[in-house]
Amino acid sequence: MDEISRLLGAAGRARSDTLSSDATQSTASRLALRHRLSQLMTCVDDLDPRTELHDKMVKTLDSAFRSCARRANRPKKDHFRLHMVTWNVATADPPEDVASLLHLNSPKTPDLYVIGLQEVYSGPVRFVSDMVLDDPWSQLFISILAPRHYVKVSSMRMQGLLLLFFSKLEHVPFIRDIQATYTRTGIFGYWGNKGGVSVRLSFYGHTLCFLNCHLAAHMKYANERVDEFERIVDTQTFDCKKAPRIMDHRLVFWFGDLNFRIQDHGMHFVRSCINNQTYNLLWSHDQLIMLKEKEQLLQEFEEGPLDFQPTYKFDLNSDTYDSSGKKRKPAWTDRILWRVRPKSPPNDEPDLKDVKRKQLKEEEEYPLKVRQELYTSSMEYSISDHKPVIGIFTLELTKMYQTPLVSLHAEGDWSADIDSMVLYRPLQPFPSSTWDWIGLYKVGFSSVSDYITYTWVKDDEVAFNEEVMQVFMSKEEIPVRGGECVLCYYSNSLRCIIGISEPFKVQESKVAVAEGLLPERINGLDKIARSDDF
Repeated sequence: MDEISRLLGAAGRARSDTLSSDATQSTASRLALRHRLSQLMTCVDDLDPRTELHDKMVKTLDSAFRSCARRANRPKKDHFRLHMVTWNVATADPPEDVASLLHLNSPKTPDLYVIGLQEVYSGPVRFVSDMVLDDPWSQLFISILAPRHYVKVSSMRMQGLLLLFFSKLEHVPFIRDIQATYTRTGIFGYWGNKGGVSVRLSFYGHTLCFLNCHLAAHMKYANERVDEFERIVDTQTFDCKKAPRIMDHRLVFWFGDLNFRIQDHGMHFVRSCINNQTYNLLWSHDQLIMLKEKEQLLQEFEEGPLDFQPTYKFDLNSDTYDSSGKKRKPAWTDRILWRVRPKSPPNDEPDLKDVKRKQLKEEEEYPLKVRQELYTSSMEYSISDHKPVIGIFTLELTKMYQTPLVSLHAEGDWSADIDSMVLYRPLQPFPSSTWDWIGLYKVGFSSVSDYITYTWVKDDEVAFNEEVMQVFMSKEEIPVRGGECVLCYYSNSLRCIIGISEPFKVQESKVAVAEGLLPERINGLDKIARSDDF
């Protein structure tokens, strides 16, 4: 009996060692534990099953097995890299090269890009054209990211405020319930030169919200900036039971030209700290940091250390701070903050009690953590009086679902010579609609609207049966040149793509080749017909 107790104690200590030691010690502890368990089995063989000690041994081992089983069955945690940019571009056209802004040459590629711009040029003619076509900034980022297999999942524009959300193609079917909205705060709330634009969505089941703001300017309006932020948070609502307001989301990113200044310190001291890179001497007089001490809403947001020089205000096309007659004091106006929804005990109100209980259960089963990897400015860009700010984060989370809602694939050979068949079936229930459609896309497509052609789904019963369904795409709409393509199922209710096929080859049209109707041949004939020699 003493021997068994001693062995159990040794096993417990060995197990404890594995939880607290480094890799080498952990390996040694596991070997010691196996040796002790082997000795324990020898003792168990000699143990009388009618004794109390036998019952205790069985219960102890059962408990150990259950603990191991829970650990083995625990959902795996995944890590996702999020690259964020905020930049007041001061109505400038985009630069030719944004590789360093997006860290395109980094060995670690982001899973998500979120880009928030302020003061995008919105003159009357340009603004109208941007309503029809993407603005130059959106065009630039799309042209760079689409060939790298990023899709523009959502965007929101309110005059000079622009918010873009890009995702790797592999994550697109797991980004759902996408909604975007805006709030004006300029000129008594009627003008959109100031305010906030947001995009909210569900990422593998976790609710995320991104809020890009441009708040009131000038040193003396610090409290007004907080008031504007509170108004934006209070007034923006979404058609989503799980997170109808910004602060209901599991994770919120608040960023933009927040316009908070460095007060009290004189110009000489501020510039001296910048030159000596003693930025920490300025933090205590940064208005946002100061206001966080007394404003409850701000206290819920986290921010990395401001270990980079203030991003405002610079002379255009230079790294020189404002040399005009106004000589504005440098400030960290451009910021990126985040908030993980705090755990709160169940509310006494009947309507909220159940909601809180579900939230707590969800947070325990599907944890989410945020780690900031980088927070800096990019000094090489000088087209604006602001420097862009970059924040890179790792999102550690447990996926709430692993499979898309719909599977689909191209059946048989595809070409512009015959109508082609699409087979699809639901993998999970979802709110389907007769407005759902399946689109044909080139590999490397840039957004949901970047389809070649589409066809409506067969009916609205797709989500309630498991049979394989089929629809056809007209040969008239299939590209005669062919190419690598994918099929995407778009859910009108969820406002997103919920299924993507494997890439497949659309063959070049044999009829078009035989009749000389390929585009380059037609263009060549057109040129000949228009020439003076014809």
